[in-house]
Amino acid sequence: MFRLLRPLAASATYSRWLHLLIPGAACSVWLFISMDTPWAPMVFAVPVGLLPGMRLAEGVQAQLLLTPAERGRPDATISATAATTWSDRWRTVLWLEIRLLVAVVVGFATVWLSGTAVDLVLTASGTGPSGQWLVREVEPHWWYALLSPLPILVLLAVVVASGELVTATARRLLGPSPVQRLTALEERTEQLLERNRIARELHDSIGHALTVAVVQAGAARAARDPEFTERALVAIEETGREALDDLERVLRVLRESGAPVGQQPTLAEADRLLDSARGSGAKIDADVSGPLEQVPGAVSREGYRILQESLTNVLRHSGTVPVRVRISVTNGRLELEVTNPLTGSAGTPGGGSGLRGIRERAALLGGIAKTGAHGGVWRVHASLPLNGLG
Repeated sequence: MFRLLRPLAASATYSRWLHLLIPGAACSVWLFISMDTPWAPMVFAVPVGLLPGMRLAEGVQAQLLLTPAERGRPDATISATAATTWSDRWRTVLWLEIRLLVAVVVGFATVWLSGTAVDLVLTASGTGPSGQWLVREVEPHWWYALLSPLPILVLLAVVVASGELVTATARRLLGPSPVQRLTALEERTEQLLERNRIARELHDSIGHALTVAVVQAGAARAARDPEFTERALVAIEETGREALDDLERVLRVLRESGAPVGQQPTLAEADRLLDSARGSGAKIDADVSGPLEQVPGAVSREGYRILQESLTNVLRHSGTVPVRVRISVTNGRLELEVTNPLTGSAGTPGGGSGLRGIRERAALLGGIAKTGAHGGVWRVHASLPLNGLG
C-alpha cells in the first residue's frame, strides 16, 4: 500500500505533471485559434524538432522536470546537447510527437476529472449539477460527496503513469547516442587514469623523500659526526624541496582544470636520484649507456619514476647496501635494471603499491617490468619500448 502511495510524495511526480501540461496548454491555445486543424501542432513539431538547438532545449527541460535528481551529473540518462547528427534530429522529432500525444491525454484528464470531482461535490450540496460533466440531470444526494475523491485518485494515477512513460521515453530518445556514450566513457576513463597517475606520482615522489629523510636522520644519529650530520641535513633539505616542488605541481593540476601538468623529471635528471641515494649512504654503481636525450618524453618520465621507486625500495627495505643501476637505450627499447643484495627479510620488499606501480607504469607504455629475487639479489628490471606501443 505504501509503495503505491510513495510516488505521490515525490516532487518529481508533480514536476513531470507540469512538464506535460506545458505542451498541452500550447495545444489548447491553438484550438482557440483554429478548431478545424487540431493536428497542426503535430505537423509543426516536425520542422521544429529538426533544428539542432531544439534537442538542447528539450534536454534541459527534461532534465529539470523529469529527472531533477540527475541534473548536473555526468552519468545523467538524459543529455542536454544540441543535435549533431540526423539520427539525433529525427529522435527529437519523435520525442516531440510522443510528448504532444501524452500531453493531450494528461491535459484532458486534468480538466475533465477535476471538473467531475467538483461536479460531484456540487450535486451533493444541493446546488445542482452543472450539466457539463459526468453527473447530469440527477437528483442531489449527500453521498455524492463520498464519490468526489475517486476522480482525483484516477487523475493522480494517470499523472504517475504518464510521468513514468514520458520519462522512460525521454531517456530513450533524448539520452546520449552511442557516440556520446563512448565519448563520455573515454573521458571518464581518462579522468580515472589521470587520478591513478597522480596517486602514483605522489606515492613515488613523497615516498622517496620521506625514505631518504628517515635513512639520513638515522645514519646521522648513529654516526655522531658533526660533518656527516651536516651533509645529511643538506641531503634531507634538497630532497624535501624537490618533493615539495612535485607536490605543488600536482596540486596545481588538481586545482586548475585543464592546466598543463608542467615539467616533470625525466631520466636526463637521473643523477639527482643517484646522488640522493648516495647521500643516504648507499653505494651506487651506475652504468648509463645510449642516447637518453632521444628517449621520448613519456617513456623517459616513466623510467625516472621507476628508477625512483626502485631506489626508494632499496633504502626502505635493505638500508645502505650496494646498489647496481644499469640504464641503456638499445634496439628501440629502454632497459632499466636495479639490483641489490638480499639481506634476509629486510632485503625482500613486499608486494605493496610501489612494486605494483612499477609494473603498471611499464604496462601503460606497452612494456614489461619484473620484480623479485633473482640469483641471490633483489632485482627490478623494466623494458620499455621507445615508441610506447610494445
